[in-house]
Amino acid sequence: MTPMIELRGVSRRFEKKLDFAGKVLKRLGAPIREEVVHAVDGVDLVIAKGEVVGLVGESGCGKSTLGRMVAGILPPSSGTVMRQGRDIAGLAPAAAREAKLRTQMIFQNPYASLNPRMKVAEIVGEAPRVHGIVSRADCADYVDDQLRRAGLDPALKARYPHQFSGGQRQRIGIARALAVKPDVLVCDEAVAALDVSIQAQILNLFMKLRRELDLTYLFISHDLGVVEHLSDRVVIMYLGRVVESAPAVEVFGSPNHPYTQSLLAAVPRIEARKRAFKVVTGEIPSPLNPPSGCHFHPRCPHVMARCREERPALREIAPGRISACHLNDAH
Repeated sequence: MTPMIELRGVSRRFEKKLDFAGKVLKRLGAPIREEVVHAVDGVDLVIAKGEVVGLVGESGCGKSTLGRMVAGILPPSSGTVMRQGRDIAGLAPAAAREAKLRTQMIFQNPYASLNPRMKVAEIVGEAPRVHGIVSRADCADYVDDQLRRAGLDPALKARYPHQFSGGQRQRIGIARALAVKPDVLVCDEAVAALDVSIQAQILNLFMKLRRELDLTYLFISHDLGVVEHLSDRVVIMYLGRVVESAPAVEVFGSPNHPYTQSLLAAVPRIEARKRAFKVVTGEIPSPLNPPSGCHFHPRCPHVMARCREERPALREIAPGRISACHLNDAH
């Protein structure tokens, strides 16, 4: 079956050009150069129709940048983003616009992702009206339907975002995304800024919408408990690279990559409440100057000389399971 979303060798770099003073200093021999952030580095990713893929990693690993490329907000610096077997970059303008509409993003901060000068009716109704999904005459009823689906009372649609709580604002964001009839949602830390009880309500809403609308999710989170609960498959990122991908049950039951093992060892669990937490040692390196070889080798307890020199290939270690670690070559 053709994947809903497929990334092939996708990378994203952010370059900071030298200003006039910097260029002058460089010409005079100063040891300065343009800075390049390697946010995403050669990622392959496949998301099947109807699947919930959890994308996990520490802050700064590139998972949000990857989500924005999937959603069409950022173009890749290199590599290919495919949607249902078609390269998005090669589509005609009308087809490309349709593809972007069909993939929507739910952002982390419900306070910053809504225009404070627009009423809820405008926030939810603007895009479907502009793109011809609904006529101006039918827009009011259409907005009411989207708000009900997201768990909000349509009577509140004349209010502004500042008049709502964080959970309500996130529901407005969900209604706005659903209003253009997407089949893929990229959820970027969509519950991280909410209270725990509200998190549960929003997560249950995501699952309800999945069943009702046959949605496909890329769920980005650093909360492993949420990812374990929601995901069919989990992808682990470290410093711009995918290091492991497997069904959620296998990742949480028997992690393969040392980084995945370290992440899970740091998760608080009731049955192990008397033990000390095993945190991942060291700090994540700078994407301005990533380590050679395996990016994780400065923090890995199993590091070998080979790890410092050679990038491990992401290869299949079991059916449906891939990992990028030189330790797998010994088995």
